[in-house]
Amino acid sequence: MACGRLMSAPVCPIENDENGQLHVRKEAKDILDGITEPVVVVSVVGLYHTGKSYLMNRLAGQQSGFALGSTIESKTKGIWMWCVPHPYEEGQTLVLLDTEGLGDVRKGDEKHDTWIFCLAVLLSSTLVYNSLGVIDNTALETLHYVTELTENIRVKAEESQDEEKSADFMRVFPSFVWAVRDFTLELKIGNEPITSDEYLESALTLKSVETEQYNLPRRCLRHFFAVRKRMEELTEKDLDSEFLEQANIFCHYIYECADPKTVSGGRVITGTALGNLAEVYVEAIRSGNVPCLENAVVSLAKIQNVRAVDEALQFYMIEMLKMALLPMRPEELSDIHTDVEKKAIEVFITMSFNDNDQIYQRELMGKIHDEYQQLLQQNQEESIKQCKAVLHEVFDTLEKGVFDGSYLKSGGYRQYRDMLGHLTNDYRARTRSQIMSEEVLSKFLKEKEDIGNMILQADQSLSEAEQEKEVQRLKNEILEQRQRGLEEQNRLQDRVFKDMQRTHKEHVDQIIRQMEREQERMRRDNERVLEAKLREKDALLQKNLQEQASHMQRQIDSLRSEMNKEEKSKPSTVSRIMDGIGATTELILPGFVSRGLSAVSKWFK
Repeated sequence: MACGRLMSAPVCPIENDENGQLHVRKEAKDILDGITEPVVVVSVVGLYHTGKSYLMNRLAGQQSGFALGSTIESKTKGIWMWCVPHPYEEGQTLVLLDTEGLGDVRKGDEKHDTWIFCLAVLLSSTLVYNSLGVIDNTALETLHYVTELTENIRVKAEESQDEEKSADFMRVFPSFVWAVRDFTLELKIGNEPITSDEYLESALTLKSVETEQYNLPRRCLRHFFAVRKRMEELTEKDLDSEFLEQANIFCHYIYECADPKTVSGGRVITGTALGNLAEVYVEAIRSGNVPCLENAVVSLAKIQNVRAVDEALQFYMIEMLKMALLPMRPEELSDIHTDVEKKAIEVFITMSFNDNDQIYQRELMGKIHDEYQQLLQQNQEESIKQCKAVLHEVFDTLEKGVFDGSYLKSGGYRQYRDMLGHLTNDYRARTRSQIMSEEVLSKFLKEKEDIGNMILQADQSLSEAEQEKEVQRLKNEILEQRQRGLEEQNRLQDRVFKDMQRTHKEHVDQIIRQMEREQERMRRDNERVLEAKLREKDALLQKNLQEQASHMQRQIDSLRSEMNKEEKSKPSTVSRIMDGIGATTELILPGFVSRGLSAVSKWFK
């Protein structure tokens, strides 16, 4: 588990403070902050003393952990959390949330129970409702919290029409599992055997004669939870083999079918994001506001994206510091930069959230290239230092000869020129791998131009014509060397442009891959909602509820229209992404190149 520390026991992430208000505990938030992989969040809710904690201990693969209350007092206060490695999916963490038992009359705070239920819905990807006995009208009336969801949760900041509301809820609400303990009925309708899921759907069937009190909880469950599952008979006869078998079936279903937690837009969230999301929701409740998923996503996006830029940049800087041993050849440094930047972008993509306009990714792009520019500058400076050190060592003999006047004699110029050529070849051989060797040599030879002319004029063995010819040859050599230095700089600039092209492509490729993953999840969510509504419409028609069936058809038509609109928007989205990243590249590049070249020029001023 990519987690700060392995949990040996549950902790309480959300509880009441001394003023009776919900708050997120730092200990639990720190644990979630350390989980950088996707989380599958399973919450269990139900009346107190119905065995919720037992189910969660089984899911955690432990005999104990979540408190098991056998007395009249409910043991679980607030919400308790246990994070364990997912038993089936590598790279995912299973986050188990055990909620305070609902309906404890001694608490005297009905609203508290409602908020606990709402938080369980908002934070989980699978919601388990645990109850005793059978699924009858009494059991459904007990689950009155679901009828209050629209009053206590908003999906969008601007409420949609009633026709669209249930689809909005279905997309973001968790799958629903009803676990029934001490179930004693035979699963039959008439004389026909039925499955446990068919039994649940039968229990949720609306009456053809409008009975609002009867239909309301059933309608809410059908309209809010697209995936509904009822677990087989869980009896408590001394934990007999049948009970244990059904408990194992329950755990297997959760492990196999519970999806990672997502928010609107099909975005999978990590433990870090889950902790931030919990704080956003709890703060809204504390402020007396109705938690809004759309606003929560906006708040979460800002928190996550600022952190994503920082984490990705820190990753890049640390890895480059470890791997880039300066000075080194530009190709080698470029390859390291490309590899590390790709991984840094992956860090950002994993943590970032709802960065639809690539504002934060472009910010990261600029910051990484500022860091890379500094590395190129340092690489040039280190290469210059080493080249100068070699130059002083190689040309020391020549310098001493000039200093003591050894070449100021007849034939001395030829000796000076031959020695200069020999030492130049030696220098090039020793600095072949250095990027600034020709530029350093160019500056050195330019400095020696006057000395060469002085030695030439002092050599009486050369005629005036020969001296003029040598003066011109010396100038040509200096110009040729200067050209070598410029070509060296051009190669460095070409490398910068190639790095920018690769960077542009990598950013675009990773954004598009992330976008495709999210669009695929959105497509699956929409199809899941569409299938649920089609089933609902068929059930209404079978009960001859024509008006409700027509209402459902309008929702189906609206959803299909929205799905078509999303499909058509894909090309324009990709184009917008490429334009945005391309504009950032154009903004960065001129300054990037000029700053890189200024690092060279300042050494020779």
